[in-house]
Amino acid sequence: MFKHYLRLLAVVLCGALTACSTLREPARPVSDNGKEAKREFRGAWIQTAFQGEYKEMTPARMKKDFIRKLDYLKRCGINAIIFQVRPEADAFYKSDIEPWSRFLTGQQGVAPAGDFDPMAFLIEECHKRNMEFHAWLNPYRASTAGNTRFADSHIYHKHPEWFVTYNKQILFDPGLPECRRFICRVVRDIVSRYDVDAIHMDDYFYPYPAAGLAFPDDNSFRKYGLSKGYTEARRGDWRRENVNTLIRELKRTILLTKPWVRFGISPFGIYRNKKSTPDGSGSDTNGLQNYDDLYADILYWVKQGWIDYNMPQVYWEIGHPAADYITLVKWWDKHAEGAHLYIGQDVARTMKADQLTRKMRYERALPHIQGNCFWPANELLWNNGGVADSLRRNYHRYPALIPAYTHQHDRAPKPVSRVKTEWTPEGFVMHWRAKQSPTNPELASYFVIYRFRDGEPLDISDPSKIVATTRDTFYWLPYEKGRVKYRYVVTAVDRFHNESKGKIKKVKL
Repeated sequence: MFKHYLRLLAVVLCGALTACSTLREPARPVSDNGKEAKREFRGAWIQTAFQGEYKEMTPARMKKDFIRKLDYLKRCGINAIIFQVRPEADAFYKSDIEPWSRFLTGQQGVAPAGDFDPMAFLIEECHKRNMEFHAWLNPYRASTAGNTRFADSHIYHKHPEWFVTYNKQILFDPGLPECRRFICRVVRDIVSRYDVDAIHMDDYFYPYPAAGLAFPDDNSFRKYGLSKGYTEARRGDWRRENVNTLIRELKRTILLTKPWVRFGISPFGIYRNKKSTPDGSGSDTNGLQNYDDLYADILYWVKQGWIDYNMPQVYWEIGHPAADYITLVKWWDKHAEGAHLYIGQDVARTMKADQLTRKMRYERALPHIQGNCFWPANELLWNNGGVADSLRRNYHRYPALIPAYTHQHDRAPKPVSRVKTEWTPEGFVMHWRAKQSPTNPELASYFVIYRFRDGEPLDISDPSKIVATTRDTFYWLPYEKGRVKYRYVVTAVDRFHNESKGKIKKVKL
C-alpha cells in the first residue's frame, strides 16, 4: 500500500553508509539547555481567508508584496512559510478541480490576470531563499459565513448532497466517504503538480460548536454510523472515526504521490481537559477540546504515524486562568509521542502580555519541542511590540536548519565534491558539485556554508558559524585584501533535512 515509502525505508535499512568525508556534525549537537543548537522549525502563517488585500492587487503588485514579505520574514529568521491556499474549497493556484478563490480576485472562479499562479510563484520564491513552503488547506469548509457566491465550477453545485449548513457555515459532511475521496483528490493534485514541502491543516475539522445548535449529520449517521454498529450514544466516536479515516487516507495519498512531502496538523491548543478524562490524563485546563468538541484525536494520529509534525495552537498567555501557556506546553511536551512537536504562538497576545522572552526560554528548555510557528505573519511584518526586532537580535540571531525527519529517511546525502574558488568578472566565488534531482529526495536539496577563522575548532554544530544556506552550488565570498585566513565548510542537506559530512576549503580573504 505504501510502496514508495517502503522503498525509501528499504534504502535506509539496507543501504551502506556514505563514504567518510573530512568533517561530520556530532549525532546530537546540543546547547546548554539540552536542545539541538542549530535545528529549529521557525514558521509563520500567511492567512488568505478574510484578507481583503489581495483582491485589490494586480499580479505585478502581488508579486512585489510577496517578495517584500518573504524578504522580511527571512530576515526575522523564519525558515518555513505556511500559506493558506484553500480557504473555502477553492484555490490560490491553478486547479481543474476547484475554482479560484474570491479572497484572491474578489469573485470566486475569476482567474488573476496574466495567467498568474500565486502558489507556484511563492514556492519558487521561498525556495530561492531556502525557506520551506507548506500548503495550508481547510479540509471541510466551503463557505466561512454561508454567504459565499459559489462559482459555477464549485463542487457544491454538482453535489449539494455532500454539504451541510451549520452556524451559517457551509461544510462538507465529514461522515460521507465521497467527501473524503474528494478532499484526497485535491491533495493528490497539489502534491503531484507543485513542489510543496508539506501539506498543512489547522484546527477546523468538525466545526466549533455553537451553543444549543446540533451538528446536522443525521442523514449520514443513519447511513454510515448505525450500519457500522454505532449507537446514538456513541455518535461522537463515529465522528472521531470519520476524521481519523480522513487523516489516514490523506497520509496514504501523500505517500503514494511524493513520499518526501510531509503532513502536518495544527490543532486547537487543548487536547482534553483533565476533568473530561477518566484517568486524569488531560491537561489542567478548562476550555474547548479537540477530542470531545472538534472530534480530532490528534494524539491517535501521532501514535499511528499519520502526521509528521504536530503544531498545537497554544495561543494563551502564561497565567491564563483557563488555559495557562506553561501548563499546556508541558502537557504537549509530555505527550509528543515521537513526532516533531512545534508550538503555535499568537503574536499579538504574547506581545501585549510582554511574554515573548519567558515563552521562548521556557519551551526551549523542554526536551521534545523543536520550534515555533507565529500567528499571523502580519504581526511580524508589522513588528508588533518589537517582536521582529527581538527575533532578529535574540531568538533567531543565527540561522537554523529545520529538524531532520529521520522517521521518513535517516541517511545523510553524499557530501559535495570539487570545492573550488575562482575570480570571475562578478567577484570571488566558491563553488562545488553535488548530485541533485527534483524527483530524488535523498540527494542534495540545499547546502550549508560555515566559516571559521584559521585555527578555530571546526564545530559545525555551532549555528553562529553558518554564513548561508542556499540551493545554489556556489557562494560569493566577501573578499577584502586577501590577508586573513579562513576555513569554509560546505555540507549538503536532503529533502528530509539530513545533513552530509562537510568538505573544507581554505581561503584567504
